[in-house]
Amino acid sequence: MKKEIATQNAPAAIGPYSQGIEAVGTTVYVSGQIPIDPKTGEFAGPDIVSQTKQSLTNVKNILAEAGCTLDDVVKTTVLLADIRDFAAMNEVYAAFFSGVCPARACFQVAALPKGALVEIEAFAVK
Repeated sequence: MKKEIATQNAPAAIGPYSQGIEAVGTTVYVSGQIPIDPKTGEFAGPDIVSQTKQSLTNVKNILAEAGCTLDDVVKTTVLLADIRDFAAMNEVYAAFFSGVCPARACFQVAALPKGALVEIEAFAVK
């Protein structure tokens, strides 16, 4: 389904992501997920660690409904309200992805819906 693309002719990945991914199959697009706990309708917590965990849990649950797992994810985009939260976000992110990690982009943005600290979208192939 997915194959890691890695070359020494480009900078190595500096986190839990791949330089590139080759994927074959049906694509599942998961819209950006902010850290809302579906049980309460509120943010999972006030900090980047709890919010990243909830955003990725939401992605995981949507993928499950489509018959996919996080292992099927080929690309993510992470939006941060503050790029200084990158290291803490990255640590949580690494706990969700292992083996061949998806390709990834991460940006600081001016604002996120409802004042979230993080939003994560994903593309998976099954």
